[in-house]
Amino acid sequence: MGWFLALQAWLQSWMGAEAGLWGLWLSAFLSATVLPGSSEVVMAALITAYPDLLWQAFAVALAGNLLGSALTFGMGWASKEGYERFQGVQSRLQLEHPRVQQLRRRGPPALVLAFLPLVGDALVLAAGWLRMPVWQSLAWIALGKAARYALLLAGLKGLLAFV
Repeated sequence: MGWFLALQAWLQSWMGAEAGLWGLWLSAFLSATVLPGSSEVVMAALITAYPDLLWQAFAVALAGNLLGSALTFGMGWASKEGYERFQGVQSRLQLEHPRVQQLRRRGPPALVLAFLPLVGDALVLAAGWLRMPVWQSLAWIALGKAARYALLLAGLKGLLAFV
């Protein structure tokens, strides 16, 4: 455990809380796009170093992740428009795949699962392609991601109580 505390002290010597929050926002934003990433690791490191930033970290991570999801949703929306313009036809791809039909049937509430690794980004992209209602979709996405971050923070708080 001594090496961990030494590493923590070294990191704190050159990186302050504000820089950590910006890093968390960037990590959460990029993780919610089609780029791979894990904002949970960054959040765990930040909360370990600065336990008093718990609620700020929650808000920053949720905001960054939600903005990244909005970008992914927009990419799905724009890609359908671009595909139809390029092909010169109305897209029938949404009617062909059974998973896409299932997402269309379930609607925006299915986007509460957008927090899942790999699958979540695809769900948000598909929702944009299907032109689901933007605000309803973002609300369900926010609910799922807020629950994920809340569970992570609760676990971290419990874990840090033992250290």
